[in-house]
Amino acid sequence: MATLIRNRRIETGNPRSPEAGEVVRLEPHEDPAGVAARLATAARVEVNFPKFGDGRGYSIARLLRERYGYGGELRAVGEVARDNLSYLESAGFDAFELRDGEDPTEALAAFDDFSEAYQASAKRPVPLFRRRPA
Repeated sequence: MATLIRNRRIETGNPRSPEAGEVVRLEPHEDPAGVAARLATAARVEVNFPKFGDGRGYSIARLLRERYGYGGELRAVGEVARDNLSYLESAGFDAFELRDGEDPTEALAAFDDFSEAYQASAKRPVPLFRRRPA
């Protein structure tokens, strides 16, 4: 059974349990514009990563957060591994359904792999060179 990490915490229970509202699921080949009208009432949006090397979900996450203003739970599902978590969070994901076999405690450590990112992200829209100490 897959393990869910939400807001940097390991969640117990069924990661697929329904919330109040619709769950929107996007596959890598789908355009998020097609679900834009449903985002306001969505309980969460799931973006599928069918294989480890498929990075299209990162772009989908950035579009959902930045272009369409989605502020709800954005969950990465499918082949989600520890090595992806820091990058997925930078793209805008805040929940991660780990693939089978991943150690959730070890996966949490991935968020501390990098102390700073040079480039802008969904989480920090200002790049490092623009962030000056006051």
